[in-house]
Amino acid sequence: MKKNILTGSLGLLGLTALLAACTPTPTPPTYACPAGSTITNIGAVQGAADASPLAGQTVTVRGVVTLDAQAGLSGFYLQDVTPDEKADTSDAVFIYTATKPATVKVGEVVEVTGTVKEFNGLTQLDTVTTVTSCGETTLPAPMTVTLPLASATSLEASEGMLIKISQTLTVTDTFTLGRFGELGLSSGGRLFNPTNGQGGDATSNKLRTIRLDDVSSKQNPTTIPYLTGTDPQTATRRAGDTVTGLQGVLHYANSAFKVQPTKAPVFVAANPRAAAPKDVGGTVKVAGANVLNYFTTLGSAGRGASNATEFTRQKDKIVAELRALNADVITLMEVENNGETALDDLVASLNAAAGSAEYASVKTGKVGTDAIRVAIIYRPARVEPIGAAQIDTNAVYSRPPVAQVFRDRAGKGVFTVMANHFKSKGSCPTTGDTDQGQGCWNTLRVEQARAVLAFSDKLKVTDPDVLVMGDLNAYGAEDPIKTIEAAGFESLNKRIPAEDRYSYQFNGEFGYLDHALASSSLGAQVSGITEWHVNADEPVVLDYNIEFKKHPECTSTTCETPDLYAPTPYRSSDHDPVLVGLNLKADADPALPLTVNASGNDTVTAGQPYALTYTAGGNPDSVTVTWGDGKTDTVTAPTGTATHTYATAGSFTVTVTAKRGATTTTATKAVTAQPVVTAGGVYFSEYVEGSSNNKAIEIYNGTGSAIPAGSLVVNLYSNGSATPSTTNAFTLAEALPAGATYVIVNSGANAALKAKANAESGVTNFNGDDALELVLNGTRADVFGQIGTDPGTGWGSGLTFSVDKTLRRKAAVNAGDTNGTDAFDPAAEWDGFATDTFDGLGQR
Repeated sequence: MKKNILTGSLGLLGLTALLAACTPTPTPPTYACPAGSTITNIGAVQGAADASPLAGQTVTVRGVVTLDAQAGLSGFYLQDVTPDEKADTSDAVFIYTATKPATVKVGEVVEVTGTVKEFNGLTQLDTVTTVTSCGETTLPAPMTVTLPLASATSLEASEGMLIKISQTLTVTDTFTLGRFGELGLSSGGRLFNPTNGQGGDATSNKLRTIRLDDVSSKQNPTTIPYLTGTDPQTATRRAGDTVTGLQGVLHYANSAFKVQPTKAPVFVAANPRAAAPKDVGGTVKVAGANVLNYFTTLGSAGRGASNATEFTRQKDKIVAELRALNADVITLMEVENNGETALDDLVASLNAAAGSAEYASVKTGKVGTDAIRVAIIYRPARVEPIGAAQIDTNAVYSRPPVAQVFRDRAGKGVFTVMANHFKSKGSCPTTGDTDQGQGCWNTLRVEQARAVLAFSDKLKVTDPDVLVMGDLNAYGAEDPIKTIEAAGFESLNKRIPAEDRYSYQFNGEFGYLDHALASSSLGAQVSGITEWHVNADEPVVLDYNIEFKKHPECTSTTCETPDLYAPTPYRSSDHDPVLVGLNLKADADPALPLTVNASGNDTVTAGQPYALTYTAGGNPDSVTVTWGDGKTDTVTAPTGTATHTYATAGSFTVTVTAKRGATTTTATKAVTAQPVVTAGGVYFSEYVEGSSNNKAIEIYNGTGSAIPAGSLVVNLYSNGSATPSTTNAFTLAEALPAGATYVIVNSGANAALKAKANAESGVTNFNGDDALELVLNGTRADVFGQIGTDPGTGWGSGLTFSVDKTLRRKAAVNAGDTNGTDAFDPAAEWDGFATDTFDGLGQR
């Protein structure tokens, strides 16, 4: 009996083993959550709409941690272990832990209790009360996402979930890489502006894009992600590079979906840097380059370099770019409009780098009313200027075109180059010439295009070969370009292959604002054209600026971002240069029309010399300057600078007259001689030495008369020095009207203080123990502090202590302290206010 029982038991065991071998053993769960919890499915929290239907309610959710981003995003992502299987709801949610991080790890199953919130479009749980660990499990398979998306809301149902994008994506936006650690990616290659001519539209472009983040919302990261390396000479991540097989969690912030990678992206440098522009052939080369506010006046209301160090860095990059172009004529945009000063500085730097006088400039003096102007430089050994520069005086411009006739010394071909810079698309009006699809001011740019055609008709009288160059602030298929083309000019940029036809990037879309258009007779003599992509494809963080970078002169709130500056052409500007090759036919000597131009400052102080730049073309017999106050000078050179001193204040019309035989032509310039301003009526009216970099100084003009541009200088004397800083002086580059204030703010100040600024400058890199000096036309007008004395921490005490306080000049004070070395007690002339008080700035 026992034997039979044993035999039967063995048979049963054998059958059980056989069945077990045929049936896979289910993997037991490795987690177990406490019983009794009321769990809300994450899909119910997310809902089918943009916002959660449970917003404001306290819920408990259960899921697996897919990404612990508490170090950078102050939270982690949780994906439901029992998804609701609904296609229109996401199975994941962001858990915001704020300053109380939870101990979790990827693959861990947790129950979380918190309040459902919508934060700028992201559904999340915050005010977390409990995080309970249940064990670990395998991660869910990532959801496949394919671009372009079916609609703008397609990704809402995947918010917070693990995703993968198997296709190859192209880098199309590098603008915020250094600031936020982000890249813009697109399917089907880089994005082009819809009005550039490559097709597409704004809607389809958005459906092709997604952003790649660095699992952090922190600004100015200490490590810049996704670069090719760390060597400043070569480190970059260029637009046009590619990445395939992206995997991560789908985050939402700043009105955009972002992939927070869970697997390190692998990039391909599909668009490597070119060491030189493509060959354009020809015996003569003409280039156009935007030099991004090349200002010798440092700290000029946010334009150009803030200090001498930045200017050196900027200059070295610009020189590297211009020299590598190897052009015989270069048109320049965004040169400071301060006579010949900035242009002469650039030419001198080019020649110093060349070791010889390789370049010369076309002399025009101040041109137009804008702070920047266009200019032309050339190689005298290669081309010869014929006659003087011509400037279009049409009132439609604030930055008038400049044209110059040249002769190719080798081939004897004659041609005219016109430099242009049309009105930008920004600074939009609220009515009138608003954005109708081609940016603001498009109607004005069309008017400027028509004026260029009228100007070119005058130039063609000398020679029909006219090359229109410049930043026209219009993309290739926009109305201003069509207007010029309709008049018979050829857009040479359209000879460039469509995929390579760009010079500028804005919001991740590329196009060309920098143009070369040839008159009908010149087109056949063009041997080639290229746009050298040294700027538009490069991250902004590579430029000359030192804000937020790990540089000893950085004064920003944080200065920890790697300084990847190198004196190379790459990111020397925000526009790519254009290069054109010409094979010119020999021409006879042209018959030059008699022309004359006059330029200079609009104002001068009576008793101070006024400089007028004049250019007379067409071989005049004589040139005279009538100053409008009864005085007339005959000048000996057809082009040059004439000076005059107005004895009294008033408004005058200067007339330059050129004569050739019986022919006479004139140009006029309106000049206002301001009354003599005495030092003592202009002074420091408010001083801010607040928290961190919240520092500012306000100047008040109480003289009763406007103070001309360039007359006022602020100097900084640090740590008891008797000599001012050479790198942080600030010159007011604009006139200061009577009764007006001017506020200079530190570039690292907070937004509230920056909103009060007329300019940002390194002269505000002061502490409470430093002295400030205000100088008017070389004479000291006021001093804050005591020059040559170090007070220790600061001057004064209590509320009028010069540290961590705002000091405001007493209402009874109406003149500055011109004795810079006497004892300084702020309480005598200043009222004190609490730290970071800004409400008085901008008024006196």
